[in-house]
Amino acid sequence: MIAIQATNLSKAYGFYRIFEDLSFEIRAGECFALFGPNGAGKTTLLRILATLQQPSHGQFSVFGQDGVTEKDLVRQSLMVIAHGSHLYDELTGFENLQFALALRGQAFDPKTLKYGLDRVGIGAFGDLKIRQYSAGMKKRLALAKVVIGKPKLLLLDEPYNALDEAGVTMTNLIIQQTLAREGAVLMTTHDRDKAAHVATRGGILQSGHLQHLTREQLT
Repeated sequence: MIAIQATNLSKAYGFYRIFEDLSFEIRAGECFALFGPNGAGKTTLLRILATLQQPSHGQFSVFGQDGVTEKDLVRQSLMVIAHGSHLYDELTGFENLQFALALRGQAFDPKTLKYGLDRVGIGAFGDLKIRQYSAGMKKRLALAKVVIGKPKLLLLDEPYNALDEAGVTMTNLIIQQTLAREGAVLMTTHDRDKAAHVATRGGILQSGHLQHLTREQLT
């Protein structure tokens, strides 16, 4: 099954073109690692696929749902872990997790929320307010949403930032578990060595164009 089908995707701001005519597909069970220099448009592409921005041209679908005309259906299938934390500093870890999942129409009992926090190694800190969390703890809290929510498509923007070695291992395990349930993952990263442990395919976004990489070229 095709998780993402993109055809001639382009994005421009006025006369400034970020990228143009990107065509690719990612199938269920695949992890696609997207590399490229800062400012190449990697995060912009993720935001388009997450239906947070409109493409200037082209089309895409997520598990068969049109990314422009069927946004609500697309959003039900995916989860985005962005580069920033996007958390509420005055809410606790439990409250942030509960609120984020409620926005997706998902409700879970406290026991399940605790399980999610335990899985990412911050179960003991669920009652602390986010302003007391380190950057790494915030990243782990975001990953707890994935553990509980089990999205079909996982979009990760620089997932290894702020994580120690144990956090990197945990992130890759979560990616592998997503693939094992026939989900798909698209990550942007500068860290090819860490991504190579889980990526099945990849590409380099540079100068507005996408150069595809084979599995062998990733390592």
